Amino acid sequence: MGINDESDAEAGLQIGPTDQGMVRIYVEGGGVELPMDFEPEEAEEIAQEILAAVEMARKARG
Repeated sequence: MGINDESDAEAGLQIGPTDQGMVRIYVEGGGVELPMDFEPEEAEEIAQEILAAVEMARKARG
């Protein structure tokens, strides 16, 4: 499955700080729990990538 493949899969997403000073992205769905911890700088890069994707998606809509 790739970025442009549609899916009916559902998942929950939580994002927040940990008590260890990391940023956790937690994805849960289909019986899978996936906690991903990132240094604050890495999380900031991810946030920038998400915002860039938002802008590209807006442009694609016309």
